[in-house]
Amino acid sequence: MRKSRLSKLSELSKLSSLSLTCLTRLIYLIGSVIMLQPKKVKHRKWQKRPKFGNETRGTELAFGSFGLKAEENKWVTARQIEAARKAMTRYIERGGKVWIRIFPDKPVTRKPPEVTLGGGKGNVDHYVFPVRPGRILFEMDGVTEEIAKEAMRLAGHKLPIKTRFVKK
Repeated sequence: MRKSRLSKLSELSKLSSLSLTCLTRLIYLIGSVIMLQPKKVKHRKWQKRPKFGNETRGTELAFGSFGLKAEENKWVTARQIEAARKAMTRYIERGGKVWIRIFPDKPVTRKPPEVTLGGGKGNVDHYVFPVRPGRILFEMDGVTEEIAKEAMRLAGHKLPIKTRFVKK
């Protein structure tokens, strides 16, 4: 498999004016940049809010027959959501439909390493979604219950919270 990928890349480099290393870097960058994040935000940096209480919205299945429900409070990053989505779609082999019911729109700031105190708030590092207990994270339809249960289990292992499989 590795040889075939390299041969395809070398064919592409012959067709284009880019070198083989430039092409592999470009493909790597394109694959790694696609993450969930807002296009525009009203406020670039947010204040931290308390993480307590149960969820009141998004607690019922709306689109699919099976879902993954959160059991704990935690921030879920865009990378974790993407990893869970990939695990689910890989297991169901594109057989059913998957809905992502959360979107990371809360910016998290971080100051660079070895910077002294002061100088204001740090730059936006990544985006998270604050999950509270009872929130439906993912939904699925078009597959059997056994396949959905296993796919949701694999997705739950990619997330930093305890989750539970639910069905209609």
